Amino acid sequence: MSRQKSHQAKAPSQRQLRVGELIRHKLAEMLARGEIYDDVLASHVVTITEVRMSPDLKLATAYVMPLGGKDTKVVIEALGRNVRFIRGEIAHAVDLRSAPEIRFREDETFEEVQRIDRLLHSDKVRRDVEKD
Repeated sequence: MSRQKSHQAKAPSQRQLRVGELIRHKLAEMLARGEIYDDVLASHVVTITEVRMSPDLKLATAYVMPLGGKDTKVVIEALGRNVRFIRGEIAHAVDLRSAPEIRFREDETFEEVQRIDRLLHSDKVRRDVEKD
């Protein structure tokens, strides 16, 4: 029963989606303009692929991917070092009662897409498809 509940996660509300998008745009803008003064971030092109908000809007999880998928850990550490500044800037840009806590995570969807693509192009799958 509890396992079944965990698979039926509630979809994010329109407000969560809207606030997440506003924060994603602000983060992307800050990175593109070089507003976060950090040598690591200055030497990498970083994409903010998604920001997921908690239901109470107090936690924002930003999924990031450096160009080429290299130095992800170093980039996430650099963002973490600058999280107070980032949070302050987001507080000014997004009209909320309180600025959400921000955490940064590696976006693993690219790796998952590549894994599925390799599976679909494998000889075993190709043989199964060609049988029909």
